[in-house]
Amino acid sequence: MPVARKYFPVLSLLPAICLHAGIASAQTANAPAAVSAGGYLQMVLGLVVVLALVGGAAWLLKRLSALPGTGAGMIRVIGAAAVGQRERVVLVEVGETWLLLGVAPGQVRGLHTMPKAEAALPAGADAPADQGFSIWLRRMMEKRGHG
Repeated sequence: MPVARKYFPVLSLLPAICLHAGIASAQTANAPAAVSAGGYLQMVLGLVVVLALVGGAAWLLKRLSALPGTGAGMIRVIGAAAVGQRERVVLVEVGETWLLLGVAPGQVRGLHTMPKAEAALPAGADAPADQGFSIWLRRMMEKRGHG
């Protein structure tokens, strides 16, 4: 979520706060309480410039942090299944290898490693990914004698 959008409710109150502070200081200095249209315009333009700088910096930071070649495309999640309230079993493809990982809060454990095998998944293409993975996992566990 961009910073400008995240803090928009607070930043939208900034002109009112500045106006209130300006009126209060003008009244305490025995100056006229009227603020000219030029003062409003200057304040609004200043606020727009600051918001544009914050938004531009956030956009630039997002662009620079996702440089190509950092390895983001090398890992692909094939499927996942919940095995508890906060625990999951995840099948991950890394290169030509599939890793079966147990994921729990605060830890990730490697459960099994196998070569990439597209044919090992069930042939039902209309089944959702989680359901296909759970069927595959059940077959693998039965094959190993754990089911």
